[in-house]
Amino acid sequence: MQIVELTAHAIQLPLKRTIKHASHTRTATENVVVVCKLDDGTIGLGEGVPRDYVTGETIDSVMAVLKRADWQVCFRDQPKAFVDAVTWIRNIKLPSAVDDARQCKTNAARCAIELALLDAAGQHFGLPLSEVAKIVTPELFSPRDKVQYSGAITSSQGTKAKLAGLAMRLYGFRQIKIKVGIEGQNDALRVKNIRKVVGSKMDLRVDANEAWPAAEVLERVQALAPFQISSVEQPVRHEHVHMLVDVCKQTAIPIMLDESLCSMFDAEQALAGRYCSLFNIRLSKCGGLIRSLELADFARRHGLGYQLGCQVGESAILSAAGRHFATSARDIRYLEGSYDRRLLKENLARPDLTFGWGGWAPALTQPGLGIRLMPDALERMTLSKEVLYVRR
Repeated sequence: MQIVELTAHAIQLPLKRTIKHASHTRTATENVVVVCKLDDGTIGLGEGVPRDYVTGETIDSVMAVLKRADWQVCFRDQPKAFVDAVTWIRNIKLPSAVDDARQCKTNAARCAIELALLDAAGQHFGLPLSEVAKIVTPELFSPRDKVQYSGAITSSQGTKAKLAGLAMRLYGFRQIKIKVGIEGQNDALRVKNIRKVVGSKMDLRVDANEAWPAAEVLERVQALAPFQISSVEQPVRHEHVHMLVDVCKQTAIPIMLDESLCSMFDAEQALAGRYCSLFNIRLSKCGGLIRSLELADFARRHGLGYQLGCQVGESAILSAAGRHFATSARDIRYLEGSYDRRLLKENLARPDLTFGWGGWAPALTQPGLGIRLMPDALERMTLSKEVLYVRR
């Protein structure tokens, strides 16, 4: 495996509709795509989705980190087998960010570069990325040929929320996440109305995106309890997360961390503090496929549950990576992602990975990520480009 060129593209992906939750409203997303070229013509793809209100990253900071890395040194010795490639990629170090006690301010950058290298290696050695779990977290590895995604209701209210819930029930979803904490909306009434149309068998969970006042969390959780919710995701801002200890003691409804779960440091703090029972692991937020698998295995080993989440505006690159994770790791409580054609006006790669009826989607079995780049689409979406490495 010989890398001959590495480029990073700052891109803007337009969305088909406005996506709103308590933390942000967006009509497009700015991502970073890394393209890795091998001497045999192989093209590896990686993607990161920086969110300044989650990991402190921006599209500019990600590009700067990737540009500062010494790729000539990193690529001096390159692997001769896939297992060696995974270990080599796992150990690549990026320049440190300033004031990064939580060890997460380069996660989107790491995700983009890691996936590009893993994709190239998988194609070169003829193995799909689902094999990474077998190497990195063998006790978590549990392959399957299909998975089922859950649905999500974002800012809809009133009749629109009811119709969204009914549509998801008719479509065959078994799980739905409802965004709560949105200004001007009554959480309990909204969840009650959705529960009425989806029926008692639907698994409903809620996500507050840090919107609830810390002093009101228990009261708000208890107000939703009659509607049989299965978890509450990130009810408070990260700086107040320690206050969830008492909430966890006083309610049987599981508390899930998202914005407060971005690294192994966060996971260890959460375990020690006992302020959650579920992790929301998202590939870009958590630093890539390898570190996300490590977090899932940490949860498994310590009796915690986890979901594999996604970030709004992921292209087919992260959708494919998420699919490989989902079809290779055991005990995923909830699964989000693969919204591709349902959310993006245009994608970067083929084939279309959008989930089908009921949220079902098949495993990807081709080498690497199992997708192919559409160069014209990447060119149209590119805001800026940096050549990170050229083989000398």
